[in-house]
Amino acid sequence: MTDITSPCIRCCCLDDDNICLGCHRTLEEITEWGQADNSRRQAICDAATTRGKQRRAVMMMRES
Repeated sequence: MTDITSPCIRCCCLDDDNICLGCHRTLEEITEWGQADNSRRQAICDAATTRGKQRRAVMMMRES
């Protein structure tokens, strides 16, 4: 089985909620990544994807 690849895009900057503006993972998820199994890594990626979509939606609403 292939390991889940980190969603890190090397654009690391945490917001006030300790969420990375690049990959949308929480600080806890980032520090957990190295020890997480593939199931947990997939859950982290799914949560980060959802956060990214929510952030983009909020930003679009603010721009309009």
